[in-house]
Amino acid sequence: MTFTRESELVEVSAIELQNKLDRVLLIDVREPGEYSSERIPGAKLMPLSKFDCSQIPADQEVVLYCRTGTRSAQAAEKIFATGVKTVQHLQGGITAWKQQGLPTDRDADAPISLFRQVQIVAGSLVLTGTILGATVSPKFLGLSGFVGAGLIFAGVTDTCALGMLLAKLPYNQRTKQTWN
Repeated sequence: MTFTRESELVEVSAIELQNKLDRVLLIDVREPGEYSSERIPGAKLMPLSKFDCSQIPADQEVVLYCRTGTRSAQAAEKIFATGVKTVQHLQGGITAWKQQGLPTDRDADAPISLFRQVQIVAGSLVLTGTILGATVSPKFLGLSGFVGAGLIFAGVTDTCALGMLLAKLPYNQRTKQTWN
């Protein structure tokens, strides 16, 4: 992240957030499918892909969060661009929240997690590339190599192009929460 000297990203621990949850606006910057499958109680959804700083009230303390803290830091950068000097986000994201044994809300009809969807699609592509490479043409092994390289890139950068594509599918856009 490239923050200016005047900007400060304040990391709030899961326990600190729990202690002030009733006094802050908690914004989940993950995609709707992720939000539906599991979220911190009381969180409002504003996906990073559609993040609109003008919707954030200036008179309220705000804490951002995502899965691990990467996307919430990216959302903070967008807020800093509007002139805000300090932004808070949950250190370690919802992953850290759950590691502390804190409660989450779930929708019973939510799609399977985006991470599992990526595993299924990537695994299917690797298997298909390997089978076609062995039976049709060795050139199909390139598909397996391409997917493997994408997974390595995703792990190193904590961004996943396949996950971002899957998040845009209609069944991953369903959520019962609306921004108010």
